[in-house]
Amino acid sequence: MQTVALLTGRGNNTLKDKNIREVCGRPLLAYPAEAARQSNLIDDFFVSSDDERILSIAQDFGFKRIKRPASLGRSDSKHVDVIRHALGVIKEKGVEPDILVVLLANTVCIKTEWIDECLRDIFKRPTISAVVPVVLDVDHHPYRAKKNDDNGFLEPFFDFGDREISSNREEIGDCFFLCHNFWVLNVKKSVYANDGQFPWKFMGSRVKPYELDWSIDVHTKEDLIRSENWVKANL
Repeated sequence: MQTVALLTGRGNNTLKDKNIREVCGRPLLAYPAEAARQSNLIDDFFVSSDDERILSIAQDFGFKRIKRPASLGRSDSKHVDVIRHALGVIKEKGVEPDILVVLLANTVCIKTEWIDECLRDIFKRPTISAVVPVVLDVDHHPYRAKKNDDNGFLEPFFDFGDREISSNREEIGDCFFLCHNFWVLNVKKSVYANDGQFPWKFMGSRVKPYELDWSIDVHTKEDLIRSENWVKANL
């Protein structure tokens, strides 16, 4: 199976230049780039961005440039459109990925062994549409979510009808949240399928979790500090 890594990051962010800010003396995007480059299971490497600096730094790590149009570099651009655009360019270059490892440029929480373990899952079970890292977080279970009613008071986010919902976290079941560090996609069963789960429909309908203890993607200066602490403790 042809396996391709796609590093994605745009230049227009709330935290200016976050994808190339230094974490422990290295640009942020160096962490996902190097983790992928150290894998023996990935055949080719590409980077998609609207920002020349991101493209240039990623190229230094051996990633082939894909300059995305400005319409895919906006804050409301959808990741699925970025992925599909990149796949189109990759195919024009004569590469036909079966498996796509999507790397997000704004995280340090990624290890080669994690990527490889997710890849091996799909290699062994090709009916899987995607393998994605998740973290268990019952404290933020959706059953505990609230919203404002028309009078400004809190009400349950969901209509539970006559169903009794316990306030004890031990009784409401596991709740996993998707990490935004990398996703391993079985291309034909995910990106080009029409049966995916919302809101990340491009992951398809058979998404296997890969559980992590913790993950962070950078959006604030505080996230950069937490990222430095994680690097010092884990890499």
